[in-house]
Amino acid sequence: MATTTRLLNLLSLLQTRRDWPGALLAERLDISHRTVRRDIDRLREMGYTIAATMGPDGGYRLDAGSELPPLLFDDDQVIALAVALQAATLTGVGIEEDAVRALTTVRQVMPSRLRHRLDALTFTTISAASGDAGSVSPEVLVAISAAVRAREVLRFDYSSDHPSGNSTDNSEITPPRRVEPHHLVTSNRRWYLVAWDLEQNDWRIFRADHITPRTPNGPRFTPKEIPGGDVSEYVSARFKGSEHINKWPCHGKVILHRPASYVLPFVGDGLVEDLGPEQFSLEAGSWSWVALAASFNRFDTDIDVVGPAELTHAFAQLAARNAATAAS
Repeated sequence: MATTTRLLNLLSLLQTRRDWPGALLAERLDISHRTVRRDIDRLREMGYTIAATMGPDGGYRLDAGSELPPLLFDDDQVIALAVALQAATLTGVGIEEDAVRALTTVRQVMPSRLRHRLDALTFTTISAASGDAGSVSPEVLVAISAAVRAREVLRFDYSSDHPSGNSTDNSEITPPRRVEPHHLVTSNRRWYLVAWDLEQNDWRIFRADHITPRTPNGPRFTPKEIPGGDVSEYVSARFKGSEHINKWPCHGKVILHRPASYVLPFVGDGLVEDLGPEQFSLEAGSWSWVALAASFNRFDTDIDVVGPAELTHAFAQLAARNAATAAS
């Protein structure tokens, strides 16, 4: 194992837990105890504060130092760093400028190979709300982002086994797909590719965890303008069932007979108005009237419909449907 690689692996191990017995480090790195001691000394010379721990086994502990020592990153850590700092704009704690400066500083001191890898990953963050995470490899994200940056046609196999009703493309898939990639976006812990589909001659949104890129990429292209000119607004609108306007097609208001504080963590993008100790109004939207009525019912309380009439009718439909289910 090359010395630099071994030092990087040793440093990574020291960062994962408070105390490391020397024998365990030697076993994990497949090196001798003497080599572990020598590598620890090298890290200390580089500025890392590593204390020796006492006890039957003896070991080492990476402590916080008074100065920031040289940083070592492997390829996967570079991807994690790029994702974390670029997504920092949605934390809501005013660190956007600091995150940009931190990413710039780290980029300047990176070797050329890692700097290019970091630069290859650019994306748009739409929402940081919770959701079921889709598992997508860093290599896929880098491949998609690189095609976006290079303005090259992306070729990929696509698995269409995602749930129906998602705002992504649900048409029959015949690999490979050929698209002009426009943006890589992340929303609710999932990654998506916004692209112009050359076969469908229309805009599509693809789940990144269902994409298997093919090489090489296709020819360069001149990017089309995203509908409305804003990728965040466009994707948010599509997730609401609209083609262009970032607004739910069905929107209504009810009064719920519970304390507002009881439901505030669960109302999502709904608008709450406290009406007293035991009731509040809630304005919210959904992709259909029956779905909206069902979403209000999840609070398990009496409901007064303020409007519109379509919402009242939806509650009647839902009641009839539930009655039939209960009777079956």
